[in-house]
Amino acid sequence: MKNIIQNINKAFDHRIRLGIMSILMVNDHADFKTLKELLGATDGNIASHTKALEKTNYIRVEKSFVDRKPNTKYIATKNGREAFEKHIEALEKLINK
Repeated sequence: MKNIIQNINKAFDHRIRLGIMSILMVNDHADFKTLKELLGATDGNIASHTKALEKTNYIRVEKSFVDRKPNTKYIATKNGREAFEKHIEALEKLINK
């Protein structure tokens, strides 16, 4: 059983981080407002969880201006995609055991 759970990644333990990565896995990118709306989370939740994922190098953050308004865009990194895929595979193995 220990072998099955070794690839479960603590970085994705929280539902907000799991949601952020799920969104970024099926989209090229997502902006702050989109993540907030899709996940029903507060500004603070999105900010703290994206920061945690950025620290692990699982997402990349790009800041720009759109029509003179700040826009923050999030993109899953190669490391993030690989780690998330391993995490999902480990969960699937655990469920199917």
